Amino acid sequence: MIGLPIALLVANAAEWFLHKHVLHGLGQNKKSFWRFHWHEHHAHSRRNGHYDSDYERSPLANNAQGKEVVGLVGLAAMVTPLLPVAPFFVGGLYYASYRYYRVHRRAHLDPDWAREHLRWHYDHHMGPDQHQNWCVTKPWFDHLMGTRQPYVGTQRERRDRERSAARAAKRARHGERETSQAA
Repeated sequence: MIGLPIALLVANAAEWFLHKHVLHGLGQNKKSFWRFHWHEHHAHSRRNGHYDSDYERSPLANNAQGKEVVGLVGLAAMVTPLLPVAPFFVGGLYYASYRYYRVHRRAHLDPDWAREHLRWHYDHHMGPDQHQNWCVTKPWFDHLMGTRQPYVGTQRERRDRERSAARAAKRARHGERETSQAA
């Protein structure tokens, strides 16, 4: 039974390591298979206030979400041979993979929920430094590795939100002028 808490710690460490070194490290290279994370998922999330419409599509689609699912299933398959000797550990990793996908998907379909319940992940996408806050499900390894950088609820976030609202209001006014001039 000790395998279950160990699996949850290992999964959080893997989440941190893979996000930092594979999805961001290798993913910034436009020729890399992993480019989908930085060039698609981050671009969509940043442009749309943490929302990523890829998560509305099938998890088997050829997009960032589909590639995320392939990666999670691949990682789960890699630990399956350990099932006979460490069933709680393997079961814990299966659970962690499923939970990662479910929580990550919800976070990018419901940004308000993410801002409240997964602040560290919202901070990763919407904060000033997208190369911090690597964890998605729990911020354990961000705290341990010194990469947890709060953004939600800070003065910086308030200023950024005010500027964003002012830009949106200006665009709306500009759109109203164009509409009335066309009439």
